[in-house]
Amino acid sequence: MRGMVKDLQLQTYLRDVPDFPKPGIIFKDITPLLAEPAARRKVVDDIADHFQRENIEAIAAIEARGFIFGTLLAEAMGIPFIPVRKSGKLPYHKIKEEYSLEYGKAEIEMHVDAIPEGCRVLVHDDLLATGGTASAAASMIRRLGGEVAGFSFLINLAFLPGEKVLQDKFGIKPHYLVSYS
Repeated sequence: MRGMVKDLQLQTYLRDVPDFPKPGIIFKDITPLLAEPAARRKVVDDIADHFQRENIEAIAAIEARGFIFGTLLAEAMGIPFIPVRKSGKLPYHKIKEEYSLEYGKAEIEMHVDAIPEGCRVLVHDDLLATGGTASAAASMIRRLGGEVAGFSFLINLAFLPGEKVLQDKFGIKPHYLVSYS
């Protein structure tokens, strides 16, 4: 069993992988963080504590790495988990939203019955870059009658426009644990 983590220095649990998924991109790898149970627990506690007064009723997490901490957050907060998946992955009736990535276009989906009317939903993903994925998820939440209660990320790439995009479009300042300029 590993020890307690009092002051999480998240950067020490992240690894840079150059030229992935394509040349010029520096991928922020969270697998070293996943290998440390006390650090994982601290990440979940820090995010849950930040949103404890926001009356969050569900977590909508984005495939794939967002699912890891999204499910842990939902469990810690005792609320439903809503998967936001890549196109073609959900089996039931769904809505779709297209968005731009920092290196292309993609589409995500959510089940049509995922969010009760008026439900306050926290959008979670591992990394904020252009804001496209989180913005698409938030747009689907609104289309289904939910309320976007916040945005949660482990990592913010501050040299990309994601934070500004989410603030401008939704009026919500995203919460993240570490930022790279």
